Amino acid sequence: MGTRKNAGRRAVRRITGVAMTAALAAALGCGGAEQTQNQSTDRQSQTDAASQAAGDAAMRNPHTDGSMELQWTAASSWISEQPSSGMRKAQYRVPGPGGDAELVVFYFGPGQGGDAMSNATRWANQFAKEDGSPAVDQMKTRDAEVNGMPVTFVEVAGTYTNTMVSPEPHPGYALLGAIVKGPDANWFFKLTGPSDTIESARADFEQVIESVHSRSAS
Repeated sequence: MGTRKNAGRRAVRRITGVAMTAALAAALGCGGAEQTQNQSTDRQSQTDAASQAAGDAAMRNPHTDGSMELQWTAASSWISEQPSSGMRKAQYRVPGPGGDAELVVFYFGPGQGGDAMSNATRWANQFAKEDGSPAVDQMKTRDAEVNGMPVTFVEVAGTYTNTMVSPEPHPGYALLGAIVKGPDANWFFKLTGPSDTIESARADFEQVIESVHSRSAS
């Protein structure tokens, strides 16, 4: 009789243990499902946020179709190169008697880039006089109009150092620049290189600027 009672108790304990194990597994399973659902919800939220950000960017930059971009005709002797950064809309190697110069066209987006004189001054501050002082007081500027758009021409010479590219100074360099007020922002045409090459490229540079026009006016 005692043996049968003990066997019964063991059977009850086994049944109870099985039931507890099943309950624990169910609880863990529910927790895993809940975690998976939360992760899915987080991913959806991130996707929605990215989509909203993209939409906001499109609203801030309505000219993504390029209709507000400027166009120009480069000199035949200039060699078009792949722009070395995303800020450069175009880049050319300009051969000349003093060695190669470089013409870069910058455009930073609608309403971006700053005003003409601030940028002209910044360019001039990249040049130093023989005594090492900034050549900004030797900067020459003049205003003009090209195809209905205001243009500020800039020129300066001296020892050129553009720390955004290289800390190495380049004595005997010069700059010819033009800042064109486009339909939605300024465009920056910056020609730098050995003074002899810059001087020999002056006429070509001015012809290029005279050819600048808005794509929407094409």
